[in-house]
Order: sequence, then C-alpha cells, then structure tokens
Amino acid sequence: MKQNNIIYENGKIFTSDEANLHADSMVVENGYIKWIGRKEDRPNFDYPVVDLNNACVLPGFVDAHMHPVMLADFSKEISALPPKVNSIADLIKEIKLKANQMKKDGWILGWGYDEGKFAEKRSITRWDLDEGTTDFPVSIIRTCAHIRCVNSKALALAGITKDTKDPEGGHIEKDEFGEPTGVLEENARNLVLPYIPELNEAEQVQNLVDLGDLLTSQGIVAVCDMGNLDKYDNYNYYKEAIAKGFKQEVAMYYMWDFFMNDKNFAISKEKQNNDNQVFVAGLKLISDGSVSGKTAWMDKPYLNSDSYGISVCSDEQLETAIDFCKQNKCQLSVHAMGTSAIKRIVDRVYAEKDWLNETRPYVRVEHITLPSQDSINKAVEKNIGFVTQPIFLYAEIESYLQNLGEDTMKKCYPIKSLLEQNVNLCFSTDAPATSWAIPSDPFSCIKGAVTRKAYDGTDCGANQIIDMETAIILYTKKSAQIAGFKNLGQLKTGYKADFITLDRDIFAIAPEDVDKVQVDKTYINGECVFTK
Repeated sequence: MKQNNIIYENGKIFTSDEANLHADSMVVENGYIKWIGRKEDRPNFDYPVVDLNNACVLPGFVDAHMHPVMLADFSKEISALPPKVNSIADLIKEIKLKANQMKKDGWILGWGYDEGKFAEKRSITRWDLDEGTTDFPVSIIRTCAHIRCVNSKALALAGITKDTKDPEGGHIEKDEFGEPTGVLEENARNLVLPYIPELNEAEQVQNLVDLGDLLTSQGIVAVCDMGNLDKYDNYNYYKEAIAKGFKQEVAMYYMWDFFMNDKNFAISKEKQNNDNQVFVAGLKLISDGSVSGKTAWMDKPYLNSDSYGISVCSDEQLETAIDFCKQNKCQLSVHAMGTSAIKRIVDRVYAEKDWLNETRPYVRVEHITLPSQDSINKAVEKNIGFVTQPIFLYAEIESYLQNLGEDTMKKCYPIKSLLEQNVNLCFSTDAPATSWAIPSDPFSCIKGAVTRKAYDGTDCGANQIIDMETAIILYTKKSAQIAGFKNLGQLKTGYKADFITLDRDIFAIAPEDVDKVQVDKTYINGECVFTK
C-alpha cells in the first residue's frame, strides 16, 4: 500500500464535472482519482481515511493566461501599485530609495503603474522619473505590459530623440515640442530592451521556484505561460525550476515576434508532449494593445478622443504564425481586446479548417473585451476559444470609465452572454498585466465575475453576473481543456488528484466576500504541497 493511496471523506466536494458535480468522498491512488461520489456508494478500499471535516473542496485552479517568468522577475522590482505606491510622488520616492541602494551600474526597473490609481490622475513621464534619479536608467512597465515609461538616461542610451520614427506597430509619445515624453507604446516599448541587463539563469530559476510557492498557496496547480517580452526560451528555466521544486504544470507559448525570422526555430515533438509537466502548446501573437492604455484597437474612438487604438500585428506575422501552427500541429493564441482586433483575427482563422482536431481549440483569442456579434457567431461555429479575465474590470475600473465611459464599460467582457451562446470560454488573470498588488489571486478574479462590481463597488453591468459554480468551472475544467492540459481541471475518475481545500464554503458565502477566501491546503498529484 503506497502512502498516497488515501480515502477522503466528509467533504463538500465540487468536482467541475457536470455529470457528477457534487461528492463527499473520493479515493486517491498513485496520484490519480480512483473513485469519487457519495460515501455510502463507495466500494471497499483498504486505504487510510482522511476526514475532510466538512471542508469545501475544489479542483486546483488552472490559470490559462499569465506570464509566470515576468511575474517572478517583477516580484523583485519596484511595484508601482497600492498599497505602497498611491501617487507619482510615492513612485519617485521608491526610485530614489532604489538609486541610493545601487552599488554599481545597472537599471532601476518597476512594473504595474496605472495612471487611474495615481493621486495625480495622469501618466508618468521621463521628467517624473528623472526626479527619482538621473544617474541610472529607469524603466517602469505599465500594468497592461504594453507600455513602458523610461527616464531621460534610458532614452539617451537607446538613442531615442525627437527625430526617432515610430516603429511598426508602436508609438513614441512626444510632447507639443516634439520631445519624447518617455512613454513608449506597444512595439516601441521594445526599443530599450537591448540595453536592459538580463538576469542570469540561476536568478530567473530561483525567482520561478519562489513564484511556484506563491501559486500553490493560492490553489493554482497549472498555468499557461503566454510568452515573454523578449526572445528567450523559457522552457529550460521551467525544467530547472522543476528540478528545484516548482510544482505547477505549465503550457508554454512562444511569442512569435521574436522567433518568426529565426530559420532554425522549431518545436520538437518531445516539447509538445502534454504528458510532461512543462510542454509547449503553441505560438502567441499580439494584435492590439490595452483598453487602459487606449491602445486596444476599437471600431469606435475612445471617449473624448479621435483615437481608435493600435493594430500591432503585421500581416506577415499573422500569416507565418498560422502556417507554422498548421505545419507543426500546435495551437495559435492571439491577444485581441478591441472589437476591430477581434474581428480581424476571428475572420482570418475562421477561413481555416481546424488543424488540430483535438478537444482543445486550434485557435484561442485572448481577453475579448468588446466582441461583435459576428465574431461571436464565427467563434461558436469554429469552436475558437475565448480566454478572458474578470480581474480587468474589477481592478482597472478607473481607466475603463475614463477611456470608454460608463455605458460602454458595462458592455465589456460580456461573460454571461458569451456562455449563453455556447462560446468556448475560460478564465485567467493575465498576471502581472493588471492593476492588482497580488495579480495572480484567483479569488479577486472570481469576485469580479460573480458580482460584476469593481473593487471600489462600481457597477460593471449586473446583467453579466454568473453564478459561483459556473465561475469555478471556467477557472478549472474549461481552462484545462482550452490549454490542452491532460486529465486536469476536474475531480473525476482517471484524473489527477490536484485539488484544494478552502477555509470556508465558497458557495455559501456572499459573493462580495469571495476575496476573503483562503486556501487551507493544496494537493498536486495526491501530494499535499501547501498547508496554511
């Protein structure tokens, strides 16, 4: 009898398996669920018994869209978010503090700024960052990760002047005198990348291991790595982190921008094997920007503006990515927030036959802020996956109101309507690309979906509220299916024993209290990997 062959009983078990949604007992054998159901129906097993003491049990969360390597690295940088940073003045203080601690040449890096959360209610500029330091180059990534602001020293290092032209799919913001403000939007944000020193491999691996510990404490058992903002291959980082104790399963996507011109780029069959703890699921493209940065490509101009956002992805990028995915039988993921960006991508891939013929969709479209009805219809017909993030409205309400207005804001992320039309949909956080101090927190994300209220209580469209059971299914079973994780996301016979116990019954509390829920224990492959 192996140690992880265990009977669990007397629990409030929610399985995410619609054929058997509720149970009170399950049998785990060699890391898999051997049986699950009602205790009185359980066959005889000569295994030790664990009393769950009426605890609420869920499948482990599967975050279908995040950037773990970025999040892990950002955790060591300045966080430009509340509760520590509530104003540009606060951020300047943090930069000064960091500059005083610098012992050698290097960059001061930060992440998460959101002008809507600054007391000054405006974006930062090079001149703000210069107040922090002119001795060191500074780069602060906006919460959406599509915009960065740098100081004057960083602009000088990158050779960005008033005469520098916008790169394709990017914009260098300039003031009324034509001088760069330090704000670099979309592809322009990459202009400084060659000058930012890279972490060494050991540092990145350790950061990932540390992040894995945070994720297990949040009940997250699997993640999709949706690509870095650079050309580096994260696959080996994960392999090394796993050797050092990283527990989550990972489905990786390569950011096609950085590999499309590499004639030697390939994804081996071994890397694509989803029997492995880390596997490569496919390619990622970015077709537009963010609503909060006013760079998502809309079909109508932003409020009090003549701007429709930015179309970022070239035809060459899109066509070569589709060709690669078809030839290599892998999935295509495309970031598309604005109505026009969604239409462009859905229309193009709608013309293709499903090149995977699997349970996971051949194409998944990320974010889906304001889809047209035509795009919805085509996605349903072709089973194109939609991966969305309730945390966006919840955490970034200031920017959505300012950029879209109340009426349009309430139409964003129409989750209930999409589900009623049978869209293949799942949840995720896009961490760290959202304005939240702990961006990977699943409970804040769920709260946004089941209340349709922002963190400050703003009504975000009550007609799109979904129930708790549906939210959990979208964060477990559906996420695992869309990403292609094997035997994960449900508590079901033959599936991995990846589950969590909570400190309260998430189905019995008021929806407004969901963000107070904490994970008591997390199990991966039947092994308890976290205890509160």
